[in-house]
Amino acid sequence: MTKREMTCCFSGHRFIKKAFLERLSNDLYKSIEELIEKGVTRFAAGGALGFDTLAAKTVLKAKEKYPHIELLLILPCKNQAERWREKDKAIYENIKEQSDTIIYTTEFYVDGCMQARNRALVDMSSFLICFKERDSGGAAYTVNYAVNEGLKIINLAENPLQQEIDV
Repeated sequence: MTKREMTCCFSGHRFIKKAFLERLSNDLYKSIEELIEKGVTRFAAGGALGFDTLAAKTVLKAKEKYPHIELLLILPCKNQAERWREKDKAIYENIKEQSDTIIYTTEFYVDGCMQARNRALVDMSSFLICFKERDSGGAAYTVNYAVNEGLKIINLAENPLQQEIDV
């Protein structure tokens, strides 16, 4: 398997309804575990609030059982979190400390750096686990790009409990 074939990225909405969070967390872990069992060893997250953070934390949890997997952070810029709440910054820094690799698409925020990050995530992956409930915003952009690039898409918002993952 090539590195791309062994890589899964994530994309999703910043805001997740609390009513869905527990089920989403469980489904996300199960999807990651199923991909690991099929040979995926690299998981790439974009470092945003919401689903990206949940995905990174879930990969770190999975690393406890599967220490051979890697968490890559593909971040849009070094100052991504400068306007975040202190609590969110602390979580972000903790994830960065535990990640295996960090790649920045730009040094500082510039127009288009978020889309560049999203394209970089897709370009290095064969799979995309997402949480996309609507057809606008960054998650929709990333999913559409991933579809056009031929990635296998697992949308946990559509059919969260029973998705088949074909490798």
